[in-house]
Amino acid sequence: MKGLLVLFALVVAAYGMEDYGGQQVLRILPADEQQVDLVRELENLEHLKLDFWRAPTTFFYPIDVRVPFFSLQAVKVYLESNNINYSIMIDDLQGLLDEEQRDMWIGRSMEDTRSTNSFNYAAYHSFDSISTFINNLVAENPGFVSKIVIGNSYQGRPLNVLRFSTGSNRPAFWIDTGIHSREWVTQATGVWLAKKIVTDYGRDASLTNTLNRLDIYLEIVTNPDGYAYTHATDRMWRKTRSPNTGSTCVGTDPNRNWDAGFGGGGSSSNPCAETYRGRAAHSEPEVKAIVDFVRSHGRIKGFVSIHSYSQMLLYPYGYTTTRAADYAELDNLSRTAVNALTSLYGTRYTYGSIITTIYQASGGTVDWTYNQGIKYSFTFELRDTGRYGFILPANQIIPTAEETWLALTKLIEHTRDNLY
Repeated sequence: MKGLLVLFALVVAAYGMEDYGGQQVLRILPADEQQVDLVRELENLEHLKLDFWRAPTTFFYPIDVRVPFFSLQAVKVYLESNNINYSIMIDDLQGLLDEEQRDMWIGRSMEDTRSTNSFNYAAYHSFDSISTFINNLVAENPGFVSKIVIGNSYQGRPLNVLRFSTGSNRPAFWIDTGIHSREWVTQATGVWLAKKIVTDYGRDASLTNTLNRLDIYLEIVTNPDGYAYTHATDRMWRKTRSPNTGSTCVGTDPNRNWDAGFGGGGSSSNPCAETYRGRAAHSEPEVKAIVDFVRSHGRIKGFVSIHSYSQMLLYPYGYTTTRAADYAELDNLSRTAVNALTSLYGTRYTYGSIITTIYQASGGTVDWTYNQGIKYSFTFELRDTGRYGFILPANQIIPTAEETWLALTKLIEHTRDNLY
């Protein structure tokens, strides 16, 4: 009976979801910078309603774009008439979303959320389900795990942060997932990481050593309003849900809202754009809460923000081509971390500075943290490289989390061993 009730509730909820029927995701392969500029012209045509999953940057980097059904023919004709190569990466986006919903129905109907031991780590979960998980984890691990509410989202949801600690007045390592709400594998990875930490402490010598010297903070749902919206209304929603004065378009890109090259290239002043930077740096309460926490703590030594997709490990900067002062150390550490990740399942990651490895992105999280003196500031872009993009199947959650943990461990250990 419980399973049928869950299924019924999810079916009813699905009827209120944005319909992506007939939509495709194209991978565009520009041959030169002139073709990149031609694709950028498409980006500026708002009536096409294109959603660039990978923005136009340079000719050697593929461009991924979600195209509504009513724009498909026009976009394909435009590309073909300009001799720009493309392929269909996702032929039926709604079909993938329907599959994802079916997997969630099955996973939730079989789940017992009363304990973190019976939680289904191989399924995607709602904000409420993750909040229950967080509360259970704290209750099961008194004295080791605590929950800190660092603020509230625009719509009033708590910004919950888990603290793993064995002492007081410790330096710390911060991890956040889900700052872009549609990147579901990141929140799922955050849940798995939380359980991994409590499971391995006292059993794994390196992690035990780390937690005897460092606190770990983990914010699993960094953009809760956006995440709730992806479950209730629009699976492809990326931004926050705060209104924009003078515009009917809602939300700010919380990874363009930081005071690090704010308003520069790779961010938009258009409230309707996916990379809209917001009215001012730190205007979003979800961002401001982290800013205030980092500043008040004063001893955060490592900071990792986890995104998807593209399979990359990135370090500052994103807003400028100027090399970070610690470029050599960050690059060597990235190579070590990526090699550890690849050792488990053979998943290949690239690494480097944000601007040279993926694209220019001004107002980003780890540029701000690095400029605040947090030397070990990194961004992950998790699986995959585009076959599924933001709709990564749930059967890849655990393998993704497992390999990410190996890389993350290298970053945390290096931070622990090089406290400054």
